[in-house]
Amino acid sequence: MQQRYSHDYEDVPRPVVGIGNDYPPSFELAEHRHRRGQFLYAASGVVAVSTPDGAWVAPPERGVWIPAGMPHAVRMVGAVQTRSVLIEPEACPARGRTCGVVAVSPLLRQLLVVAAEVPAEYDEDGRDGLVMKLLVAELDRAPVIPLAVPFPRHPALAARCQAFLERPQATATIDQWADALAMNRRRFTRLFRRETGMSFAEWRQQACLSVALPRLAAGEPITAIALDLGYDGPANFSTMFKRVLGVPPSRYCR
Repeated sequence: MQQRYSHDYEDVPRPVVGIGNDYPPSFELAEHRHRRGQFLYAASGVVAVSTPDGAWVAPPERGVWIPAGMPHAVRMVGAVQTRSVLIEPEACPARGRTCGVVAVSPLLRQLLVVAAEVPAEYDEDGRDGLVMKLLVAELDRAPVIPLAVPFPRHPALAARCQAFLERPQATATIDQWADALAMNRRRFTRLFRRETGMSFAEWRQQACLSVALPRLAAGEPITAIALDLGYDGPANFSTMFKRVLGVPPSRYCR
């Protein structure tokens, strides 16, 4: 399959354009943006997307919706094959103006793979046009998966959140964070929810998952990851993982 780069297809006179690329391990795309919305899916490997508003990780059977105009950087975990689509904003209104991790059904996955091989200026009334219309319909109805780590705007809190992502600890407490920011517990919890849209416990859990998933995909042992995150052992970590994602962490091991 010929490599396609998003910036070459921004002005193609079609509402949806499929693109596909193969990347070596640990490849990084510097911060950029698209005029169109992008649904980014890794047919193999894991992609980690970061924006000014937060971080999103897409393991297998997941993709990341990136709204039009949103600055974002992408980091590949392992060798990654991306199969994604660039969509005019009015063509997929259901996805909205915020980033999110979206479930990829078997049908949507096959449509993404096929779309990457469709000519850029396809016949909208022919078979290729039907593929793209069905792809958008499937994307419109795909459920959002809770795998988000939103960043606050409050400078001191944002710095604390960024530091946590660099060294997450599942045992971190509200009182520890409140004390570090010279706030009482009540003020901190109100500020945290207002700034992130999540409780502290929810955000802490999502942050730990966002760090764990790339490490699992890279082949690191589950026990080592669990202990690094501050869990007593792999059992507690696996219980949390399965409760949130519906499958055990071994599902994502390379």
